[in-house]
Amino acid sequence: MEALIAKIDALLEALPYVRIAIDGNAAAGKTTLGERIAEHYGAALIHMDDYFVPFARKTPERMAEPGGNVDYERFKIEVCDVPRGEGLQIRPFDCAAQQLKPAILIPAARLTVIEGSYSHHPYFGEHVDLRVFMKVAPEVQIARVLRRNGPEKLQRFIDTWIPLENRYFEHFGIETKADIVIDTSR
Repeated sequence: MEALIAKIDALLEALPYVRIAIDGNAAAGKTTLGERIAEHYGAALIHMDDYFVPFARKTPERMAEPGGNVDYERFKIEVCDVPRGEGLQIRPFDCAAQQLKPAILIPAARLTVIEGSYSHHPYFGEHVDLRVFMKVAPEVQIARVLRRNGPEKLQRFIDTWIPLENRYFEHFGIETKADIVIDTSR
Protein backbone atom coordinates (compact mmCIF):
# COMPACT_ATOMS: atom_id res chain seq x y z
CA MET A 1 0.00 0.00 0.00
CA GLU A 2 2.87 2.38 0.77
CA ALA A 3 4.29 1.94 -2.75
CA LEU A 4 0.88 2.66 -4.24
CA ILE A 5 0.41 5.83 -2.16
CA ALA A 6 3.91 6.98 -3.12
CA LYS A 7 3.13 6.52 -6.83
CA ILE A 8 -0.19 8.37 -6.51
CA ASP A 9 1.50 11.21 -4.60
CA ALA A 10 4.20 11.49 -7.30
CA LEU A 11 1.57 11.61 -10.04
CA LEU A 12 -0.39 14.30 -8.18
CA GLU A 13 2.79 16.37 -7.89
CA ALA A 14 3.49 16.02 -11.62
CA LEU A 15 0.00 16.28 -13.15
CA PRO A 16 -3.00 18.56 -12.58
CA TYR A 17 -5.45 15.63 -12.85
CA VAL A 18 -4.75 11.95 -12.29
CA ARG A 19 -6.74 8.83 -13.13
CA ILE A 20 -5.94 5.39 -11.78
CA ALA A 21 -7.63 2.07 -12.54
CA ILE A 22 -7.79 -0.94 -10.22
CA ASP A 23 -8.50 -4.16 -12.13
CA GLY A 24 -8.20 -7.76 -11.01
CA ASN A 25 -9.83 -10.92 -9.76
CA ALA A 26 -13.29 -11.02 -8.22
CA ALA A 27 -13.00 -10.79 -4.42
CA ALA A 28 -9.40 -9.53 -4.53
CA GLY A 29 -10.33 -6.28 -2.75
CA LYS A 30 -10.66 -3.81 -5.63
CA THR A 31 -13.71 -2.03 -4.23
CA THR A 32 -12.24 -1.80 -0.73
CA LEU A 33 -8.95 -0.40 -2.05
CA GLY A 34 -10.77 2.04 -4.34
CA GLU A 35 -12.89 3.30 -1.44
CA ARG A 36 -9.84 3.72 0.81
CA ILE A 37 -7.94 5.69 -1.84
CA ALA A 38 -11.00 7.84 -2.62
CA GLU A 39 -11.48 8.61 1.08
CA HIS A 40 -7.77 9.32 1.65
CA TYR A 41 -7.53 11.76 -1.26
CA GLY A 42 -11.10 13.03 -1.57
CA ALA A 43 -11.09 11.42 -5.01
CA ALA A 44 -13.92 10.67 -7.41
CA LEU A 45 -14.73 6.95 -7.49
CA ILE A 46 -16.15 5.11 -10.50
CA HIS A 47 -17.32 1.48 -10.30
CA MET A 48 -17.06 -0.80 -13.33
CA ASP A 49 -20.00 -2.78 -11.88
CA ASP A 50 -22.14 0.13 -13.14
CA TYR A 51 -21.21 -0.81 -16.71
CA PHE A 52 -22.37 -4.37 -17.28
CA VAL A 53 -23.97 -5.16 -20.63
CA PRO A 54 -27.78 -5.55 -20.59
CA PHE A 55 -29.16 -9.02 -21.35
CA ALA A 56 -30.53 -7.72 -24.67
CA ARG A 57 -26.96 -7.06 -25.87
CA LYS A 58 -25.45 -10.31 -24.54
CA THR A 59 -25.38 -11.98 -27.92
CA PRO A 60 -23.19 -15.06 -28.44
CA GLU A 61 -20.82 -12.87 -30.48
CA ARG A 62 -20.59 -10.24 -27.75
CA MET A 63 -20.05 -12.80 -25.00
CA ALA A 64 -17.35 -14.51 -27.09
CA GLU A 65 -15.29 -11.29 -26.92
CA PRO A 66 -12.79 -11.19 -24.05
CA GLY A 67 -14.23 -8.46 -21.83
CA GLY A 68 -17.45 -8.40 -23.85
CA ASN A 69 -19.74 -8.52 -20.82
CA VAL A 70 -18.85 -4.94 -19.90
CA ASP A 71 -20.43 -2.00 -21.70
CA TYR A 72 -17.05 -0.65 -22.73
CA GLU A 73 -18.60 1.63 -25.37
CA ARG A 74 -20.73 3.51 -22.82
CA PHE A 75 -17.88 3.63 -20.29
CA LYS A 76 -15.58 5.19 -22.88
CA ILE A 77 -18.14 7.89 -23.68
CA GLU A 78 -19.12 8.64 -20.08
CA VAL A 79 -15.65 8.48 -18.51
CA CYS A 80 -12.67 8.12 -20.84
CA ASP A 81 -13.72 10.69 -23.45
CA VAL A 82 -14.55 13.39 -20.89
CA PRO A 83 -11.62 15.81 -20.56
CA ARG A 84 -9.85 15.65 -17.25
CA GLY A 85 -10.83 18.46 -14.94
CA GLU A 86 -14.49 18.23 -15.96
CA GLY A 87 -17.19 16.54 -13.93
CA LEU A 88 -18.62 13.25 -15.08
CA GLN A 89 -22.24 12.37 -15.68
CA ILE A 90 -22.69 8.63 -15.43
CA ARG A 91 -25.74 6.39 -15.65
CA PRO A 92 -25.22 3.26 -13.53
CA PHE A 93 -26.73 0.08 -14.90
CA ASP A 94 -29.17 -1.74 -12.64
CA CYS A 95 -28.64 -5.46 -13.39
CA ALA A 96 -31.81 -6.56 -11.56
CA ALA A 97 -34.06 -4.12 -13.44
CA GLN A 98 -32.03 -4.35 -16.67
CA GLN A 99 -32.10 -0.59 -17.14
CA LEU A 100 -30.00 2.50 -16.63
CA LYS A 101 -30.55 4.37 -13.39
CA PRO A 102 -30.91 8.17 -13.37
CA ALA A 103 -27.76 10.10 -14.17
CA ILE A 104 -25.34 10.86 -11.36
CA LEU A 105 -23.07 13.90 -11.50
CA ILE A 106 -19.57 13.22 -10.21
CA PRO A 107 -17.82 16.53 -9.62
CA ALA A 108 -14.37 17.08 -11.05
CA ALA A 109 -11.56 15.97 -8.77
CA ARG A 110 -7.80 16.00 -9.02
CA LEU A 111 -7.81 12.23 -8.62
CA THR A 112 -10.30 9.83 -10.18
CA VAL A 113 -10.23 6.18 -9.13
CA ILE A 114 -11.82 3.60 -11.43
CA GLU A 115 -12.28 0.28 -9.70
CA GLY A 116 -13.42 -3.02 -11.04
CA SER A 117 -12.73 -5.83 -13.42
CA TYR A 118 -12.36 -4.67 -17.02
CA SER A 119 -11.10 -1.19 -16.04
CA HIS A 120 -7.88 -1.84 -18.01
CA HIS A 121 -9.74 -2.90 -21.17
CA PRO A 122 -7.61 -1.89 -24.19
CA TYR A 123 -10.68 -0.42 -25.89
CA PHE A 124 -10.31 2.55 -23.52
CA GLY A 125 -6.84 3.42 -24.77
CA GLU A 126 -4.42 5.19 -22.46
CA HIS A 127 -7.09 6.70 -20.23
CA VAL A 128 -5.30 6.28 -16.91
CA ASP A 129 -1.96 7.27 -15.42
CA LEU A 130 -1.57 4.25 -13.15
CA ARG A 131 -2.77 0.67 -13.58
CA VAL A 132 -3.16 -1.47 -10.47
CA PHE A 133 -3.88 -5.19 -10.70
CA MET A 134 -5.18 -7.06 -7.65
CA LYS A 135 -4.95 -10.82 -7.59
CA VAL A 136 -5.97 -13.53 -5.18
CA ALA A 137 -5.34 -17.27 -5.03
CA PRO A 138 -8.30 -19.29 -6.39
CA GLU A 139 -9.08 -21.04 -3.09
CA VAL A 140 -9.07 -17.71 -1.21
CA GLN A 141 -11.19 -16.15 -3.95
CA ILE A 142 -13.84 -18.88 -3.66
CA ALA A 143 -13.95 -18.54 0.15
CA ARG A 144 -14.35 -14.76 -0.13
CA VAL A 145 -17.07 -14.98 -2.79
CA LEU A 146 -18.93 -17.50 -0.63
CA ARG A 147 -18.70 -15.21 2.41
CA ARG A 148 -19.64 -12.09 0.44
CA ASN A 149 -22.32 -13.45 -1.91
CA GLY A 150 -23.56 -16.63 -0.28
CA PRO A 151 -23.79 -20.19 -1.60
CA GLU A 152 -26.58 -19.40 -4.09
CA LYS A 153 -24.44 -16.94 -6.04
CA LEU A 154 -21.14 -18.76 -5.59
CA GLN A 155 -21.89 -21.22 -8.38
CA ARG A 156 -22.65 -18.35 -10.79
CA PHE A 157 -19.22 -16.91 -10.04
CA ILE A 158 -17.55 -20.29 -10.55
CA ASP A 159 -19.43 -21.09 -13.76
CA THR A 160 -19.64 -17.65 -15.38
CA TRP A 161 -18.04 -14.55 -13.86
CA ILE A 162 -14.64 -15.90 -12.86
CA PRO A 163 -14.03 -17.68 -16.22
CA LEU A 164 -15.07 -14.52 -18.12
CA GLU A 165 -12.65 -12.39 -16.07
CA ASN A 166 -9.83 -14.91 -16.44
CA ARG A 167 -10.29 -15.06 -20.22
CA TYR A 168 -10.12 -11.24 -20.39
CA PHE A 169 -7.00 -11.13 -18.17
CA GLU A 170 -5.22 -13.80 -20.21
CA HIS A 171 -6.26 -12.57 -23.66
CA PHE A 172 -5.10 -9.00 -23.08
CA GLY A 173 -2.22 -9.72 -20.65
CA ILE A 174 -3.84 -7.41 -18.10
CA GLU A 175 -1.67 -8.36 -15.12
CA THR A 176 1.57 -8.08 -17.11
CA LYS A 177 0.68 -4.55 -18.23
CA ALA A 178 -0.08 -3.27 -14.72
CA ASP A 179 2.21 -0.75 -13.03
CA ILE A 180 1.59 -2.32 -9.62
CA VAL A 181 0.41 -5.85 -8.78
CA ILE A 182 -1.03 -6.49 -5.32
CA ASP A 183 -1.59 -10.05 -4.13
CA THR A 184 -4.27 -10.21 -1.42
CA SER A 185 -4.19 -13.98 -0.94
CA ARG A 186 -3.24 -13.68 2.72
